[in-house]
Amino acid sequence: MSRQITVAALQLAFKKGDMARNIEHVEAAVRDAAAQGADVILPPELFSDHYFCKSQDEAHFATAFAWRDHPAVLAMQTLAAELEVAIPVSIFEKDGPEYFNSVVMVDADGALLGVYRKSHIPDGPGYQEKYYFRPGDTGFRVWDTQKGKIGVGICWDQWFPEAARAMALLGADVLLYPTAIGAEPQDPSLDTAARWRRAMLGHAVSNVIPVVAANRVGDEDGQVFYGTSFISDHIGEIISDLNRTEEGVITAMIDLDEVDKDRAAWGFFRDRRPDLYEVLV
Repeated sequence: MSRQITVAALQLAFKKGDMARNIEHVEAAVRDAAAQGADVILPPELFSDHYFCKSQDEAHFATAFAWRDHPAVLAMQTLAAELEVAIPVSIFEKDGPEYFNSVVMVDADGALLGVYRKSHIPDGPGYQEKYYFRPGDTGFRVWDTQKGKIGVGICWDQWFPEAARAMALLGADVLLYPTAIGAEPQDPSLDTAARWRRAMLGHAVSNVIPVVAANRVGDEDGQVFYGTSFISDHIGEIISDLNRTEEGVITAMIDLDEVDKDRAAWGFFRDRRPDLYEVLV
């Protein structure tokens, strides 16, 4: 009998300063995805609030919590156990005097498997994350959930092939990327939606691995997020997606045995030459 999982991405819009409403909005979408048979359900990045990193405002530090106590984690923990689904939960994390952009992996029985802290922190117009977040100190993580081995990167991580390869080497069955990306305020003519997809589709091809990306949508104080969330198979073909404005849920079934067979046949991991890659570090 083949190993199969169904993955889902949630594409949603969020309200400024209304954490309870935003969490409820995600809860409803998680229920929808579970009703469609999803085993692993990916919400967007930092879904508890609007994308506050557009500017520097010290008031936002008050919205961070320890990862085990974050209201979004507690809500998704209860929901995951009820629906028997795994959920990577993106949060603003406080750890003593330090702050991180993090994902907490909630397993299908509600167990908290651990935290991943975003490794690559952007800093530019409209995305001033270095003001809020330290670079992650966890290293890349792959969680052995009840539904499969799940690797999760966070937004800017998705542009780096090293991150995808590291998670593949750690045994990931699928790569998930919660995201908040859209307009570039310094250049209104710059539209990165297509290259955003192409970057991750390259990870799918080069690692022979399915990829799931969940972005937000909507106009948040003039910063418009462009959605285009998608699920790709392990050969880089988009098998389910959403447009630039709609909220919704997409799902796709993945045959993990088929993925393993194709990955072995292509030989990328057989023919790697780590002895020649010292220049990378």
